Amino acid sequence: MRKNPLNHTHVLRTASAALLAAVMALPAAAVAADPASFPGDRPITLVVPYPPGGSNDTFARAVGMKLGTLLKTTVVIENKGGAGGSIGTMQVARAKPDGYTLAAVSSSFTTNAAIQPSLPFDPIGDLRGVGLMAEGPFILAVRKTLGFTKVSELLDYAKANPGKLNYSSSGPGSSNQFATEMMNSLAKIQMTHVPFKGMGPATNALIGDQVDVLIASGPSLLPAVGTGKATALGVTSSQKSAVAPDLPPIAADVPNYNFKIWWGILAPKGTPDAIVAKLNDALKQVTSDEELKKFFIKEGAEAAYMTPADFDKEISDNIALWKKVAKDSDIHVQK
Repeated sequence: MRKNPLNHTHVLRTASAALLAAVMALPAAAVAADPASFPGDRPITLVVPYPPGGSNDTFARAVGMKLGTLLKTTVVIENKGGAGGSIGTMQVARAKPDGYTLAAVSSSFTTNAAIQPSLPFDPIGDLRGVGLMAEGPFILAVRKTLGFTKVSELLDYAKANPGKLNYSSSGPGSSNQFATEMMNSLAKIQMTHVPFKGMGPATNALIGDQVDVLIASGPSLLPAVGTGKATALGVTSSQKSAVAPDLPPIAADVPNYNFKIWWGILAPKGTPDAIVAKLNDALKQVTSDEELKKFFIKEGAEAAYMTPADFDKEISDNIALWKKVAKDSDIHVQK
């Protein structure tokens, strides 16, 4: 009897090969982890695009630990510094969009995007928002010997003496410079920028009476204020802040002024909505944790929540705003 050339084994092998080829041809998102079981037993890598020790690193570690506990997995913090945060962020932008590689960034992500036209990634096209971790105001402080105790006194003097006052920052294109130039523009005053290489030297210059004004984070300024080496006048948020509850908002004297720094988590563009939603929900729960709220306050910030869609809009709006401020105030990176 003649055997059928299409025997059972041949048919199975052919079908299996065809199925494997079809699966391999599917886009990455189509074979991503099942959102219902995500993250499973795989660790999540949270890339911090800066060296250890800064606020991005500190906040990522605190949030990452609680996210890992909530999601029943390990969140690995990977510091990938260099090029003002671009190297680590690029790594995430080019990662597989499956939710297992994320970036912990701050609002400097948007100021950098506003003044660096040749980034190795598209800040909007290559990444998407997962959600916020925290946000907080900067503090406006002046050298002790200047004698001012109110924002209005600083503004009155600056208006009467254009260009006589100066202010320090951690460098050209820094958040400090953006916050100060935004205030200058809205208050219609002029102060001379004195950039330093880092926040430490900028703060020391204020304490040492080398500069008149500094707008910086609570952890950078409050120790000097508490020991009487500098005078705090106000906060950059539009309302009072728990970070420095005794200080008035600058906006009371400069209408429409509102500057906040934020810290959040990004994922590669193409990460499935369901996985982003699961991560965002976890972030919402984590940032409601009382222990974490107290930790953030101590570090000069307040726990904050934002949906992925709102965070994407915040990033886009921030970049557009800082491009305008940079153009109007001639803010640019040092070449």
